[in-house]
Amino acid sequence: AGQAADAVLAGLTFAKSGGHAPASSVRGHAFELRPLVRDLAWRALRRYGRDAFFLRRLLARPLTAPQVQALLCVALARLEELPGEAHTTVDQAVHAAARLDGGRYKGLVNGVLRNFLRRRDELLAAVGDDAEARWQHPRWWIERLQQDWPDHWPAILAAGNGRPPMTLRVNRRRTTLAGMLARLAVAGIDAEPLDELAIHLPKPVPVARLPGFIEGEVSVQDHGAQQAARLLDVRDGMRVLDACAAPGGKSAQLLETADIALLALDIDADRVRSIGENLRRLGLSATVKLADCRRADEWWDGRPFDRILLDAPCSASGVVRRHPDVKWLRRPGDVAALATKQRQMFEALWPLLAPGGKMLYCTCSLFAPEDGEQTSGFLATHPDARQIEGLALLPTDRHDGFFHALLEKTAIRP
Repeated sequence: AGQAADAVLAGLTFAKSGGHAPASSVRGHAFELRPLVRDLAWRALRRYGRDAFFLRRLLARPLTAPQVQALLCVALARLEELPGEAHTTVDQAVHAAARLDGGRYKGLVNGVLRNFLRRRDELLAAVGDDAEARWQHPRWWIERLQQDWPDHWPAILAAGNGRPPMTLRVNRRRTTLAGMLARLAVAGIDAEPLDELAIHLPKPVPVARLPGFIEGEVSVQDHGAQQAARLLDVRDGMRVLDACAAPGGKSAQLLETADIALLALDIDADRVRSIGENLRRLGLSATVKLADCRRADEWWDGRPFDRILLDAPCSASGVVRRHPDVKWLRRPGDVAALATKQRQMFEALWPLLAPGGKMLYCTCSLFAPEDGEQTSGFLATHPDARQIEGLALLPTDRHDGFFHALLEKTAIRP
């Protein structure tokens, strides 16, 4: 309980990064923990709005000790979801509290949790009157989805509170779909193909258990994210730019698809290193640079690209079940700030695209200012651009939420 509370605290208090990755501060911390502890932390972060609601009614005054609040959130989540283990949960939480600040919070933790058990029915009945408690997302986030997806927002929120699916991508340069399915069967791992290269695992397994992973025969990549390479339609001999490439999943998939000259950029030094590590595992090579894609004068050699992938930094609202701290770290103003950055990238990269070339703009967001409004605004001011395909995916048990818009550079219309 104490370790899980530390991970929750990291997720709720760590400052957001400005890089391309979702601002999931808890990932590195929690992945060092045992799976059971990691699961406790993720569960508490997903339902933080619900447990914060309970604490407001169970405490006489707000807590000034963040570690204690995180511990209570972990314990409340476990009490509600595993009522048959209530005695053990309370005992473990009190034991963890004994190690905080000389044990001064032991009595408070014990009293709050036992009070929850006594008032459980009353508190659960009140959840429906509070949007954050009911949907387990910030109020502004709920309102944003209600505006952008009036027919689908309840399903999107429900998906955001669930566990993410696990999907594999077969490296066609090293094996086949049939070969990988056979190896998974021998390893006792249930698997089902989603297309000619994607495999869904109904029950996620640790990467270390995946046959062929170390050898570069397979990668873990969401099926929604895998659509980028299909849409971009790269062919042998093309010059391709992956403008926000880390950690390298889409770059790798493009290189697995065709013999291309790929330039992969990212603005974060640590994440640039991860691109190289992933490519080496898969036996692939590309030019990898630490650079801001908006400053082309600092990295571009002047030769146009046939294809550009702009997987832009975004709110990560489509992958929130993978990064449950994101929804509590984001603020309403972040969406507008990210949309501004996305537009800057669009403007900077479009002149680098060869006539007849294609640019794929994609995000793992479900918010309109980052998706449809972004592309429609760009098209309205660039007569040499036309959208030739679009794909908006809502999160399901097979993939996360993604937005893709494929644009072609044409002759300027009269």
